[in-house]
Amino acid sequence: MPGGHEIHVRQSGSAEGLPALVLHGGPGSGCSPLLPRFFDPRRYRIICVDQRGAGLSRPLGGVAHNTTADLLADLRLLRSHLGIERWLVVGGSWGATLALAHALDAPEAVAGLLLRGLFLARSSDIDGFFDGAAHGRPQAWATLERQASAQGVSLIDLLHQSLCATDSADATALHWWRWEQFLSGHEAAPDPDAAALAAQVTRLRIQSHYLRHRCWLDRPPLLERCDALPNVPTLLLHGRDDRICAPAAADAFHARMPHSHLRWIDGTGHDPTHPGMIDAMVSALDSFAARGDFS
Repeated sequence: MPGGHEIHVRQSGSAEGLPALVLHGGPGSGCSPLLPRFFDPRRYRIICVDQRGAGLSRPLGGVAHNTTADLLADLRLLRSHLGIERWLVVGGSWGATLALAHALDAPEAVAGLLLRGLFLARSSDIDGFFDGAAHGRPQAWATLERQASAQGVSLIDLLHQSLCATDSADATALHWWRWEQFLSGHEAAPDPDAAALAAQVTRLRIQSHYLRHRCWLDRPPLLERCDALPNVPTLLLHGRDDRICAPAAADAFHARMPHSHLRWIDGTGHDPTHPGMIDAMVSALDSFAARGDFS
């Protein structure tokens, strides 16, 4: 790929099945083994892409030549390489953001959109995630906020600088990881071991790179461009208790897109492994494979 990146793509399911592009979250998370499991492998051709710098793509953690525009260009090249005319696009969190950006960039390529835990990359979405005061922050997060204020930088800039420095990357990644666990209601989760923490450093370096640039989706804001999305079956699945990607984003998108459908998943937040979210994803994908929509 341009810029010296090698993109890792995994295909599974049926070669004759309905093509489905799977976009992981983060940015920087890579495709987990969970993502293809929502699909019936007899009916889908499942295409999982590790975005630039993530998963098995190389260079791992690379932020040079790694922007939303680069990711969209990669998807155009991939679709041409695979000879696919149209595909169902499935994404969660940042993956849902990228799915919308891809549908705007190549509307002719999209047969449907299944968006879990929508993130719109608005300033309010990004700042709201980092706003410890709004969430009853732990002491460690409050300390980071004070450090950023004392240095005259934003918290996200401070985090990115620390994640790019070898002497502070591990500690910063651990603070961020604990913050995500706090927002997810998993404060009691054990800290990651050394290998898992190294993976968090890589993920969060890319994520902070994107978030400090507002994901290159703020001129104009993504939500304001949604009128140009293709009129294809579009379903949003959102946890009512999601504190990482605020439910207000799903409401705002649904209000702008009258042909979309919004299903609230009770009793869950941002966790894609929650039984309620798994059931909703499987049901939606089975419906689309059988009827070409999410009804």
